[in-house]
Amino acid sequence: MKRLALASQFPSLTPALRSLSGGAWPGAARVPDTRVRPKAGPPTDAPARDLGDLAAKIVIVTLFSSMAVRLAQDSARTGHITGMLLVASEALVVVLTMVRRPAGLVDRTLTARLLTAFATFGPPLVRPMSGAAIAPESITVAIASIGLIIVVLGKLSLGRSFGLSPANRGVVSTGMYRFMRHPIYLGYLITHVGFVAANPADWNLVVLAAADLALMFRAVREEQTLAQDEAYRSYMQRVRWRVIPGVF
Repeated sequence: MKRLALASQFPSLTPALRSLSGGAWPGAARVPDTRVRPKAGPPTDAPARDLGDLAAKIVIVTLFSSMAVRLAQDSARTGHITGMLLVASEALVVVLTMVRRPAGLVDRTLTARLLTAFATFGPPLVRPMSGAAIAPESITVAIASIGLIIVVLGKLSLGRSFGLSPANRGVVSTGMYRFMRHPIYLGYLITHVGFVAANPADWNLVVLAAADLALMFRAVREEQTLAQDEAYRSYMQRVRWRVIPGVF
């Protein structure tokens, strides 16, 4: 009873008295805890993530702008439009990167970062050539156009779930994603074939081959992250192929 009296007169002693008695004592009146507790703040690494995301957007816009200027100048000089189809494809990367939704789960490992860097920053480094195409422009434009259509449809299907690093921004299984798990990557492969056929420099071949190889490894890495979501595991059961039906 002495404890009850102390508790009623000195509410701040209630936690200590409860601990001495091994918890709540029978018949004890509950004294409300009026202490003000600090609110939980945002994760301490949030500013670092925001700065990293801003830096990535700045680099992407800078590289894209440089590529667009080079290919536009070449198109104006030669009249070839294959390069401009690559510009149109990469322009969607910039737009969707700016409006993408926050990710619930992101793979921030060094491997994921390197694959993203090779796959993203490779294509903007290509260089146009004049008069050295290994196929008529009508063919290279047709190839690049098919790739561009697939890329556009894939990115429109993905919408704000688009991202660069392997992450879960929501499982998408509609549109182009009904047929393969990474349709955008297939579009990239086809577009790059058309561009190299029109601009067969060793530099372009090496840069795009490295970027496309990184894309394939990134597809596997993305699925390791997304497969932590039961909805994506179910989706993988329905859609068998990653990029090239019947092959990969």
